[in-house]
Amino acid sequence: MYVSAAGAPRKPICDLLDPRYDICEISGDARTMGTNRTILYVPPVGERGLADDSHEWSIRDQSRKYLEYINKVTVRSLDAQAAPGCTSRHAVPAVVFAMHGLTSTPWHDFSAVLIPLFITTRVYEGEVQFLVSDLQPWFVDKYRLILTNLSRYDIVDFNQDSGVRCYPKITVGLRSHRDLGIDPARTPRNYTMLDFRLYIREVYSLPPAGVDIPFKESSMQRRPRAMLINRGRTRKFVNFQEIAAAVVAAGFEVVPVEPRRDLSIEEFSRVVDSCDVLMGAHGAGLTNFFFLRTNAVMLQVVPWGHMEHPSMVFDGGPAREMRLRDVEYSIAAEESTLYDKYGKDHPAIRDPESIHKQGWQFGMKYYWIEQDI
Repeated sequence: MYVSAAGAPRKPICDLLDPRYDICEISGDARTMGTNRTILYVPPVGERGLADDSHEWSIRDQSRKYLEYINKVTVRSLDAQAAPGCTSRHAVPAVVFAMHGLTSTPWHDFSAVLIPLFITTRVYEGEVQFLVSDLQPWFVDKYRLILTNLSRYDIVDFNQDSGVRCYPKITVGLRSHRDLGIDPARTPRNYTMLDFRLYIREVYSLPPAGVDIPFKESSMQRRPRAMLINRGRTRKFVNFQEIAAAVVAAGFEVVPVEPRRDLSIEEFSRVVDSCDVLMGAHGAGLTNFFFLRTNAVMLQVVPWGHMEHPSMVFDGGPAREMRLRDVEYSIAAEESTLYDKYGKDHPAIRDPESIHKQGWQFGMKYYWIEQDI
């Protein structure tokens, strides 16, 4: 902890105590050395030499500090005489964070980067610059509307930035409260998951909060629309056409979808917004619930294998926090392709708990990867 010239204790530059993330906040003279992955803090004259703890920290600048393959960023306190001179000066704060990690599916993109970025930077109302380590061009292209709304300034490829940028404040890392979740008590303006969903809808120019679900809003006689998501590789519906026909027989207009990574979010968000129900097996495709209207339904098909808890934690709980109606259907053993593959006496069918007790990789093998519905 630093001590001011008047003897008052200062908040430590880096906070390493949270179990999910590490974060460093530098106010005053903050300088970057991107090619060295280093952030420098030059203390005011009255505070130099008054520190009683380490002058250097090394953290993973992402929302999950336990991901060992995330390269670390060094934060160092340095005397002005030893610090490199500024090649550019900036009037707004900066946030340094990694786009690398568990990104690649919508659920992980939102959980690991976009929600933590919202928590950390929304308070600046666009007056902040992003310095991105391990920049992923595909991520920038896919989520450009969100990124440019959170920051009005050009994104800097931190790893390739050879200059010394000087800012009045730099935050290194992203705050994260839980998987796909926000704790209002820990945000500057008590943001909630509902606030986040409405923010995302605003970014994509979807109708505001007061507009009812499409079925009720329409003045014409029409059936409610149900988007039916069929996963491409794992936990897919093997009798998709029969399911679609049953949904039609129940009185719905069906919108069948097979999500693709190159799907335009701008266009797809409007299709989701036009639906009253989003239905699919537990998985990343359900993350499109951010584009549903208040009181719309997310119908989650829960795979076999005691998957109710992760289904609720990862999707059901967030949906309810965002004022969506969460409906869950847990399949029977006979509705899983594991039943035909291994038989009713295999532990994966007869005793799922015994599989989970062997370690997460065994549950992943059977219930997340091998299983179709």
